[in-house]
Amino acid sequence: MAQRLTREEFQQWADGQPARYERVCGEPVAMSPERIQHVRVKARVWAALDRAIADAGVDCEALGDGVTIEVDEDTDYEPDAVVNCGPPASPDAIAAANPVIVVEVLSPGTQSIDTSDKLAGYFRLASVQHYLIVSTRRHEVVHHRRENDAIVSRVVNVGAIKLDPPGITIDVAELYPHPR
Repeated sequence: MAQRLTREEFQQWADGQPARYERVCGEPVAMSPERIQHVRVKARVWAALDRAIADAGVDCEALGDGVTIEVDEDTDYEPDAVVNCGPPASPDAIAAANPVIVVEVLSPGTQSIDTSDKLAGYFRLASVQHYLIVSTRRHEVVHHRRENDAIVSRVVNVGAIKLDPPGITIDVAELYPHPR
């Protein structure tokens, strides 16, 4: 499908599709099927964020994939996890109103987009303070954070990742399944 859709047109169209899509520059873009390791890491990311929010007692909610981030009038992404802060979202909402942390778990088909277009796109939103890109091949997280007028990036292989705001901490080891 190579036609431009408004957000409302896209949402109506996407409701009837058997696969998931994001909207980029007004056009639907199919999301690739996920590998088991991707699903495992994504679930652990959500659990780590949820635990950290509960531990810190902050007014935020960890949301799994399927939640939309409305980047601009023509682009809507669906990250693998989001921390949305402030009042709880309506049960019928499909978009995070105040995303503070956005997480993408890398997959072979989306790696170049996650590390370029989405990096720039997410930080166009004033509410986004942290963007985590999580590897599935090795224990590694690239943490991009807003610092004044700059985006500061660091690679974290072990230990804690402080996410302030909103004032939570997760550990890299939490994000990866334990070997059997």
